[in-house]
Amino acid sequence: MSDVRVIIQRDSEREERVVTTGTTAAELFAGERTVVAARVAGELKDLAYVVADGEEVEPVEISSKDGLDILRHSTAHVMAQAVQELFPEAKLGIGPPVKDGFYYDFDVEKPFTPDDLKAIEKKMQEIQKRGQKFSRRVVTDEEARDELAAEPYKLELIGLKGAASHDDGADVEVGAGELTIYDNLDPKTGELCWRDLCRGPHLPTTRVIPAFKLMRNAAAYWRGSEKNPMLQRIYGTAWPSKDELKAHLDFLAEAEKRDHRRLGSELDLFSIPEQIGSGLAVFHPKGGIIRRVMEDYSRKRHEEEGYEFVYTPHATKGKLFETSGHLDWYADGMYPPMQLDEGVDYYLKPMNCPMHNLIFDARGRSYRELPLRLFEFGTVYRYEKSGVVHGLTRARGFTQDDAHIYCTREQMAEELDRTLTFVLDLLRDYGLNDFYLELSTKDPEKFVGSDEAWEEATETLRKVAEKQGLELVADPGGAAFYGPKISVQAKDAIGRTWQMSTIQLDFNLPERFDLQYTSADGSRQQPVMIHRALFGSIERFFAVLLEHYAGAFPAWLAPVQAVGIPIGDAHVEYLQEFAAEAKKKGLRVEVDASSDRMQKKIRNHQKLKVPFMIIVGDEDMAAGTVSFRYRDGSQENGIARDQALAKLVDVVERRVQV
Repeated sequence: MSDVRVIIQRDSEREERVVTTGTTAAELFAGERTVVAARVAGELKDLAYVVADGEEVEPVEISSKDGLDILRHSTAHVMAQAVQELFPEAKLGIGPPVKDGFYYDFDVEKPFTPDDLKAIEKKMQEIQKRGQKFSRRVVTDEEARDELAAEPYKLELIGLKGAASHDDGADVEVGAGELTIYDNLDPKTGELCWRDLCRGPHLPTTRVIPAFKLMRNAAAYWRGSEKNPMLQRIYGTAWPSKDELKAHLDFLAEAEKRDHRRLGSELDLFSIPEQIGSGLAVFHPKGGIIRRVMEDYSRKRHEEEGYEFVYTPHATKGKLFETSGHLDWYADGMYPPMQLDEGVDYYLKPMNCPMHNLIFDARGRSYRELPLRLFEFGTVYRYEKSGVVHGLTRARGFTQDDAHIYCTREQMAEELDRTLTFVLDLLRDYGLNDFYLELSTKDPEKFVGSDEAWEEATETLRKVAEKQGLELVADPGGAAFYGPKISVQAKDAIGRTWQMSTIQLDFNLPERFDLQYTSADGSRQQPVMIHRALFGSIERFFAVLLEHYAGAFPAWLAPVQAVGIPIGDAHVEYLQEFAAEAKKKGLRVEVDASSDRMQKKIRNHQKLKVPFMIIVGDEDMAAGTVSFRYRDGSQENGIARDQALAKLVDVVERRVQV
């Protein structure tokens, strides 16, 4: 038997190995139980793949991103097999891996119940223990149609070969090359147990699946289109170990406690009334206080940085968005037009930037005015599909803290550096400290302007980002149609990443609007435009902070900073005098004069996550003092009234958590 030479690639290490013809990837990595697949010439392969002479082979660990995807996609197959064993009439949709898990769509007569999910999970455990082998088989289009004649959705996918989309998960089934079916085979007899159209790769056997759990089910349109049939989607999660599964479930439980929709209701901060519409929130008085404080502090900092405030209307003639390009590139995300003034199309604005360009262009501009920094809390409207609307984090109407900076090419790099530093410092003021940056570059199918302008803009942003000393992650093709951007990605208290501020460099809109300024030599020049949203949207930032703090806002943001709790009725007036003094100092202090017992009052305000409780009894009244009770239940007694007020003021001014 002849030999073949292969290169084993592990990170930066290369090892040449001579093996016999017919050696599989599994044999190359025999004994390495964490290796679940191989990458050959950049393509993922099953461990059953037979290596060829001269190939570079890289092991794929189960804990790597690709390894997790393979684990989760294999588990999705096991779930689909379990569903069809229990519900033989179920028709198969698509079952891709997703972040932290997987799903599979099914066409069934009635939705799955919680009891159904328990039965499916039990059946999956049986299949996992059987150790069925995942076996890849190449088929022709005709053979695939023959074998899957009873699966109408699979037949549709076969017709998509070469044009499958990543967006709806179809590309996990059919790609640009050959069609393949994966058979689940009995490990002892080799008998076919189940099969599915799939590109793969998969784990060697079901026994390699270490830990999984089904999470929930939901309705989902076939391939994400409202024009298609409604299917039932089951979500699950799978992990390389039982400990990692448990950690993930614990994380989800903590995230559920912090869910801003739940906290918004419990703390009486906001609601999304059905009578108004999905994705359109109203803020209640306490939520309104938090939002106003957020906005007021942001205004103050912007004024200090030389921004000028502008205001623009909520609707405009469609012609404006023809000029900006939004009707060419963004129409799907806009509300449909209203026809007014004898057939003129008016649109609710999805962006503020076109109107800010009109403000710049309202009169002649001189180089002496640049950089010109325009800032607006501008409410915009975007028609998000109902399936993606999510509380305040994905809304249909929201307010951007939107800035547009107009500067010269010479000022561009310095202004970007200054803007990014300002953004990061301000986010830190709100209590976010763990960041990395993402650089989004041109989508080759969706852009305006010249390649040269894009290259210059991208390289300028890259240098500015690198100066911050933060991790810089590439986002190829993720830019808006008019220019590249830097996104600030912030981690919250439980390690989730949120996209916060964006800074976009734009040479194109100034050209489309023919914006000009008079330079020092008297010539007319085109300014550079920088788009900058600090919070992204106030609603979304509100939700992020609500979840970050789990509702326990630092005192400067808390709607009620302190509540007075009298031990008895005789102490109410004393506390009301204290509250009146506090209010004169700009503090938000209330007194609970209800008929509830003191311990119940304490429990009530603990649930409302009030930073300070001011407790007063006979001794405090006699001594002119108060007692502080903190959120954690600890107490500080006998504090002089003036010292107590000074402490409250200090904690608020320094924006610290208590």
